[in-house]
Amino acid sequence: GTAGLPGRIAYCVVDEVSMRGAVSIARRLLDPMAELVKIDPQSIGVGLYQHDVDHKRLVSELKAAVTDCVNSVGVDLNTASPSLLEHVAGLSAALARNIVEHRSARGPFASRAEVLAVKGVGPRAHHQAAGFLRVYGGSEPLDATPVHPESYEVAKRFKRTRESYGGHDIAALAVEWGIGAQTLSDIEAALAGTVKDPREAQPPPRIKAPGSGKRKSLGSGAIDAQESGITVDLLTPGLKLQGVVRNVVAFGAFVDIGVGHDGLLHVSQYPPTARGRADALSVNDNVEVWVQGATRSTGGGKGSAGKGARGPPSKDRWRVSLTAVEPSGLANA
Repeated sequence: GTAGLPGRIAYCVVDEVSMRGAVSIARRLLDPMAELVKIDPQSIGVGLYQHDVDHKRLVSELKAAVTDCVNSVGVDLNTASPSLLEHVAGLSAALARNIVEHRSARGPFASRAEVLAVKGVGPRAHHQAAGFLRVYGGSEPLDATPVHPESYEVAKRFKRTRESYGGHDIAALAVEWGIGAQTLSDIEAALAGTVKDPREAQPPPRIKAPGSGKRKSLGSGAIDAQESGITVDLLTPGLKLQGVVRNVVAFGAFVDIGVGHDGLLHVSQYPPTARGRADALSVNDNVEVWVQGATRSTGGGKGSAGKGARGPPSKDRWRVSLTAVEPSGLANA
């Protein structure tokens, strides 16, 4: 969505790869979905055994999941990129490009109906896509809601009925008007503004100041290693840290604790209430863990710092073991 953004937004063309990456990361703070759809789903990382499953089925399932996410929240017709629009039901990559080109040439869309003027968009494609496209500040207020154009007359009738008679029985009205009770219930929620965007339930992004030197912790005592300037060589057993789950495998979860090396939280070290549950942890879950140990090992072979080795010395690898069970007799330093 564009709520909270300034009225005028300036863009610039960036050529350097590092700068493009920085801009992409920054834009994810504004609208993560709009940026992540530009990345091949397979490149996001879907587990340790990604390459062991059927490739075609994986691609199909990943694309379906992305499409479900896009359609569940809708897209702004006047700001969405081709990468985002092509995931809207009824629209292909070619139609998405045509919509953006039409918008660039003729200005913003004033209504959902104007999409029919785009080359290649026929009544069938429009019927499928219309309910997922949003037009804010246009000629038809209902274009900014999840209500499909085919239900506009019902929505307007329902609004008049609600204003005239106040209380109403959804089931009775649905039978009287010959429409589905669920459809009428969805219309009521849309008009009341109670349709929740699942993204609103996500915690807001945290802007960190790495390496401040002061140990910053939550009320529970868990330390943010990145903000506190704690590096992997400073990890000590019993140190309680904030972490984010980066991958979940059969034997546990890999947790980013902010030191440049993910730690392993073995299933045997899950909290007692979560042990034995396959869905106990998910990627991007925020967790609080204690360090059990951290050992360093230097990789061998090409790139190792041995006699006759070629290339630069390899980076030291650290094995960090974690637990979600509070160690007895240990406390944060």
